[in-house]
Amino acid sequence: MGKPKWTMIGPGLIVAATGVGAGDLVAALVAGTNYGLVFMWAIIVGAVFKFVLNEGVGRWHLLSGKTIFEGWQSMGKWASIYFGVYAIIWGFVYGAAGTSSCALAMSAMIPSIPLWAWAVIHGVAGFAITWSGRFQLFERVMNVLVGLMFITVVGSALLVLPQLDDLWKTAVPDLPKGSLLYALGLIGGVGGSITMASYGYWLQENGWKGRSYVSPMRYDSAIAYIVTAIFTLSLLVLGAALLYGTDTTISGEQGLVSFATIMGNELNPAARWLFLLGFWSASFTSVIGVWNGVSYLFADFVRNVRKKPVGAESLNRTKAFRFYVFWLTFPPMLLHFIGKPVGLIIVYGALGALFMPFLAVTLLYLLNSKKALPNEGRNHWLSNALLALCLALFAVLSINELIRLFA
Repeated sequence: MGKPKWTMIGPGLIVAATGVGAGDLVAALVAGTNYGLVFMWAIIVGAVFKFVLNEGVGRWHLLSGKTIFEGWQSMGKWASIYFGVYAIIWGFVYGAAGTSSCALAMSAMIPSIPLWAWAVIHGVAGFAITWSGRFQLFERVMNVLVGLMFITVVGSALLVLPQLDDLWKTAVPDLPKGSLLYALGLIGGVGGSITMASYGYWLQENGWKGRSYVSPMRYDSAIAYIVTAIFTLSLLVLGAALLYGTDTTISGEQGLVSFATIMGNELNPAARWLFLLGFWSASFTSVIGVWNGVSYLFADFVRNVRKKPVGAESLNRTKAFRFYVFWLTFPPMLLHFIGKPVGLIIVYGALGALFMPFLAVTLLYLLNSKKALPNEGRNHWLSNALLALCLALFAVLSINELIRLFA
C-alpha cells in the first residue's frame, strides 16, 4: 500500500480511548495509592488481552466480509436476543452515567453551571457530533480529545516522576496477599468496553477491506493499546507518587476531583487544571465513542432482525442508527432528575458484566470457523490460548460482579 506507518493509526486509537473512562482512571489511581508500582504488570497484561480481542474483531471483519453482528447472528437467536436487551437497557443507563462523569469533571473547572446542566450539555454535544453519521467529523473530534487526554495525563505523570525516588523498588511484579481479584479487575479494565465490537465498522469507514489490510489493522491495534498502557501506567505513577504511604483514599469519580486538588496543592495550581482536563477528555471520548460505535451495532442489529437490504457501509445513515443516538441522549436525562432506579441498575450491571465474556466466547467460536474464514485467517494455538485466558479472566470478573450485585 506504500503508506507511511503513522498514517495507518486510526480506528484502533478510537476504540481504546472510548474504552478508557473515569472508572479506569479511578482503578489505576487506587492501585498506585494502595500498592505503589506493584501492579504495573497487570496494566501491561490487560493491554495485551485487549489487543487480542480487538485484533480478533478486526480480523473477523476483514477476512469474513461480515460484520461482528452478522457473526453473532450466525451463532443462533440467543446472541441477537442478548444484544438487543443489552443495548436498550445498557444504553439508557449509560446515557446518564457517561454524561454525569463528563459533568463532574467540567463542574470542577467551571462550578457556576450546575452539575445536571453540564450533563445535559454533554449529552446534546454527543448527539450533535454523531446524529448526522458524518464519520470524519466524529474521527476528528476523537483524535483531538485523545491527544488532549494523553498530553494532560502523561504530562502530569512526568511532573511527579522526581517524587518517586525509593518507590521504584515497588515496581517488581508481585501479587500482595488478598489482592488477586483486585489485580484481575485492573487487567480486565484497561480500555475494555462494548465499543471494542465497533472496531470493524470504524475500519470500514476508513476504507479498510480485505486481506491486504490485516497487517495494518494489527499495527493500528498494537499502537492503540501501547498508548492505552502508557496512559494507564501514568495514572498509576500519579497515585503512587502523591498518595502511596499516606492515609488518603480515592473513591469513585468524585475522588478524581479530590485528587486534582491534591495535585494542585502538591505541585502547582496549574497541575489541578491539567488533571481535570485529562479526566474530562477521558470521559467525553467514552461518551461520543459509545454514541457513534454502539449506534452502529444497534443499526446492524435492526438491519439483520428485520432482514433489511441495507449495506453495512450505510448503517450510519439509517433510522435505527439515529434512533439509538437519540435513545442514548434524551431519555436518560430523566435519570439526572429522578435518580437511578435500583432494579434497573442491577440489570444494567449484570448485562454489562456479561458483555466481555460474551465477546471473548463468540470470537473463539467465529475465529475458528471453517465456513466463514480462510485457513490462514483462522486462529492459531497462541490466539486460541490468549482468547481462552481472556474468557477465563472475564468469567471470573463477571461472577464476582454478579455476586456483588445480588449480595
